[in-house]
Amino acid sequence: MNYEEALKYLDSFINYENRDLYSYKDSFKLTRMERLADILGNPQDGIKSIHIAGSKGKGSTSAITHSILKSAGFKTGLYTSPHLQSFRERIRIDDSLISESDIARFSGQVKTAVSRMGDDKPTFFEAYTALAYLYFKEREVDFAVYETGLGGRLDATNILKPLVCAITPISYEHTDKLGSTLSEIAFEKAGIIKEHSICVSAPQEKEALDTITRVSEERLTKLVLVGRDISFTEISGDDTGEVFSVSGALGEYDRLKMKLLGSHQVVNAASAIGITESLRFSGTTIPKDAVVKGVEEAKWPGRLEVVSRFPLVVLDGAQNKASALALVSSIRRFKYDRLVLVLGVSRDKDIKGILEALMPISDSVVLTRSKITARAADPEGIKNLMDPSKETALTAGVEEAMDRALSQARPEDMVLVTGSLFVVGEARSRYA
Repeated sequence: MNYEEALKYLDSFINYENRDLYSYKDSFKLTRMERLADILGNPQDGIKSIHIAGSKGKGSTSAITHSILKSAGFKTGLYTSPHLQSFRERIRIDDSLISESDIARFSGQVKTAVSRMGDDKPTFFEAYTALAYLYFKEREVDFAVYETGLGGRLDATNILKPLVCAITPISYEHTDKLGSTLSEIAFEKAGIIKEHSICVSAPQEKEALDTITRVSEERLTKLVLVGRDISFTEISGDDTGEVFSVSGALGEYDRLKMKLLGSHQVVNAASAIGITESLRFSGTTIPKDAVVKGVEEAKWPGRLEVVSRFPLVVLDGAQNKASALALVSSIRRFKYDRLVLVLGVSRDKDIKGILEALMPISDSVVLTRSKITARAADPEGIKNLMDPSKETALTAGVEEAMDRALSQARPEDMVLVTGSLFVVGEARSRYA
């Protein structure tokens, strides 16, 4: 099959990224993923892997970890989701995205394996995860960094046997699926912790940390906690980057520089350093200069990303209240006059919570919806949850929303595009 046929084939599977009404525990089955991988010869085995879950920052932490390993000279795979503009973004080795021809070729292998599975067909995410396993295996990567999709315990990536796993900050998200308390959500995330292994955790709320600690103890896993075992100090930060220091198990990393923006990225970088330092328990020591270079060169598009100036245009996929509050904290350090907010949110998100965080900093609002996902909330419905006195415009799509926002903005203003990564991806296509 060619690339277009491969995309059509992958799109034939049920894709829960585009749905909000389904049962998490009934729809996600590790046994199905194990069956698919077994037919394919378990390509995920035999590769040194790192597995990362969490509510906030798991993609950024994965990207920074990948960058450090790459800077140390290792051929490193990275698997993340969702993508912003192309399926190919989800699977990469070092600086190169998977090619269209490789997607086509490995989709053919997946199709052959699926034909042997009977009626219990994989989901889109399971099929694409299998494709990543095959790709990294054939290319003989030294390390592969995997970001979980939804949750962790039942995620398709959880058939891995990682050298190190990590859990980034946990907050309320997908409460209809993962649980209504931080403890329940943390239990799903902590499902990636394997016996007799190493788990690095970012700072957590007590309820979440208690669960992670309990699971780690039950599985006889060493828990490395950022804020306790690894300390960090933010020195400065603005709309060009962060400067900070980290004290790790293997030494001091003074005045690290990072292009990723926001105080929350300092936490993610400290977690990534904890991950790469923990590889020493399996015989790999990462040189200090690789850590410094990897942190400085890390890239993660669509997360507090400045894509234009005069006016300042910032993209960020803040998809829950905690992420929106982190975004607000970071935005306050930028220099601008008025803020025009372009907002589009998936309807299964905490829309009220996101609005509570973002409305105080917004001078005017342009509401929109992504054309990519069926989960997009109706702009009219979002407006009904807002203060009626706020200057608000409704648009049918992201392109129209950007035109409207940019026509309102003066050179000294900011246009902030946020809410859904689907919206961010569509807006980013205008600039990259």
